Amino acid sequence: MDFLYQKYKTEQWLPTSLKEVQERGWEQLDVILFTGDAYIDHPSFGAAVIGRILEAEGLKVGIVPQPNWQDDLRDFKKMGIPRLFFAVTGGNMDSMVNHYTANKRKRSTDAYTPGGESGKRPDYATVVYCTILKKLYPDIPLVIGGIEASLRRVTHYDYWEDRLHPSILKDSGADLLFYGMGEKSIIEYARLVQRGVNALKLTNIPQTAFLVDQNEKYATQKKWNELTLASHEECLQDKKKYAKNFMHIEEESNKVEASKLIQHIGNQQVVVNPPWPPLEEQEIDRFYDLPFTRLPHPRYKNKSAIPAYEMIRHSVNIHRGCFGGCTFCTISAHQGKFIASRSEKSILKEVEQLTMMPDFKGYISDLGGPSANMYKMKGIHEEICRKCKRPSCVFPDVCKNLNTDHQPMLDLYRKVRQHPKVKKAFIGSGIRYDMILKETGNQRVDASNREYLREIVKHHVSGRLKIAPEHTSDQVLKMMRKPSFSLFYKFKEAFEQINKSENLNQQLIPYFISSHPGCHNTDMANLAVETKKLDFKLEQVQDFTPTPMTVATVIYYSGYHPYTMEKVYTAKSQKEKLAQRKFFFWYKREYHNEIKNELLKQNRKDLLDQLFTK
Repeated sequence: MDFLYQKYKTEQWLPTSLKEVQERGWEQLDVILFTGDAYIDHPSFGAAVIGRILEAEGLKVGIVPQPNWQDDLRDFKKMGIPRLFFAVTGGNMDSMVNHYTANKRKRSTDAYTPGGESGKRPDYATVVYCTILKKLYPDIPLVIGGIEASLRRVTHYDYWEDRLHPSILKDSGADLLFYGMGEKSIIEYARLVQRGVNALKLTNIPQTAFLVDQNEKYATQKKWNELTLASHEECLQDKKKYAKNFMHIEEESNKVEASKLIQHIGNQQVVVNPPWPPLEEQEIDRFYDLPFTRLPHPRYKNKSAIPAYEMIRHSVNIHRGCFGGCTFCTISAHQGKFIASRSEKSILKEVEQLTMMPDFKGYISDLGGPSANMYKMKGIHEEICRKCKRPSCVFPDVCKNLNTDHQPMLDLYRKVRQHPKVKKAFIGSGIRYDMILKETGNQRVDASNREYLREIVKHHVSGRLKIAPEHTSDQVLKMMRKPSFSLFYKFKEAFEQINKSENLNQQLIPYFISSHPGCHNTDMANLAVETKKLDFKLEQVQDFTPTPMTVATVIYYSGYHPYTMEKVYTAKSQKEKLAQRKFFFWYKREYHNEIKNELLKQNRKDLLDQLFTK
């Protein structure tokens, strides 16, 4: 690894120690950022992005990665007291998802730590770090952000403790929460604090949340409408009220003109300001064009590789946001449903930088985003989008007002492929095949969408194309906000025709989920039958894990669908979950008797015959 650092000096990273601060000739830092991840100076890592943005604002910024919270707390003291504020993030992953499997078993590795070593961050990292900082420095402003804070901004269900928690603002003691992608909010906050505005009075910044006393007056923007949610106490007493809350939260998270949300907690209230409009191209370009080294900090150069970095080191993110609104996914709650796309110029600039890395062998691991094929897409008539509150632009069908033209991606992929140092650019992000197959009525758009699939299969797959139908049961897919499995057959047919015409032998690798709300054992048996017909022996499978702020998690806890208030069954016990999961592996002899007994008990000999009769 040492050769990667030869052209760099330590000063090209943000300082992580007092020695590095002093080497720069700084007497005091303006901002000190604590993160649960190792410090990787790459645009895919939130702490690095926020640090670089504050640096670009002219601030002296230090990062404390994975501070030790179990000793004398020297990591929390070593950089001194910041002139402006402390900032805390749990890291790129929720610390609880990072630590535990769907069955609540402790994971043995942490992908965001050198060597994948576990135990370098606490459970509920954001709360733990904040509690320590507030105890040591009660008068210094403290802000929080990242996925862990973002998805816990109001009352939420915690799967690992099996109970409702109040807003993380209550548990952490933080002064302000930046939810979603926090670049614009942190810039606004930093500029105002530098001007001398009292940090505790900054209550009118979009995409932030804060806690105030019930009758306390605070500054707000007059144009914002208000929507009061059921209180935390009401949610504790009534699961229906908790479920109904989420419908409002999801809708307001995905509206162009959203309302301010208010939720009472005891004698206080959480105020969640509306999000910023989607980033303009020049705004998102500015963030990605910051001087990232794209490498872990030199403090790790003699240590084992960081698995999460190894996965993304040669990848390029081209957009953010997702139209999907899948009920098990947190992307829309964090990034929103509207797409913010980078310019071709900015992306190609990053590709050029990537090709100059000493370890680059000609292969880009991913050229994508949360979903691969949404680059440059938006509403045809944007005034319609301004009034829309649908949580998904593609379910129950692709919106007629959505421009699904894949031509901008075709143009970009071809330019990247023409780079003399790029042998192959893989598309590793998930592909929404419903958007490819959608008949728009525009012959040019439909043709470019079909051509996009050919381009992917011919030039951007490493032999295996991963896609995510998630299930085969239309009833379960409807609960997930995913298209009918009949569309998968259509996609598979198109995929195989392209393979045949191009003389290729690529494979489809589908992802599936068990134990999702609304999924019964017979649905899993049908999944086994369908995948047997398709000659799939499944590899990419997972058990549903309830994570804060998703429709599926709300259903899991409350038993009710937040939009219809209908009761929904969910497999909850380990026995129920394992009973569903075994259907993924129907072809393994050790599961045959259990599956046979289960289907006979369900009086489904028809499924039994289809599964085990040749």
